[in-house]
Amino acid sequence: MFLRAGNYPGRVRDKTQTNSAAPGDRLVRAGAVVFFIGAVATLVTVAPLFLGTTPFPTYMFGLSMLMAVGFLMAGAGVLRSVAAGRRQARAGR
Repeated sequence: MFLRAGNYPGRVRDKTQTNSAAPGDRLVRAGAVVFFIGAVATLVTVAPLFLGTTPFPTYMFGLSMLMAVGFLMAGAGVLRSVAAGRRQARAGR
């Protein structure tokens, strides 16, 4: 695909493909899914405390820790993406 880039008089080839995945993208997506599951588990675990019903078993509190695990996974994916961008920038010099 050729595009005009600002005031550049000629056509410029766009090297970024729309379907290309950068390093760390899968890790960020997986982290978001795990975080969401942990958030739902946290809401389910806390709900009985407000509703005055019988609390859930202890393993539900462990499932709510998936929020932290998902956050760490997504953070690792972002750091991996940043590192790949730096390597690419150094190679481009």
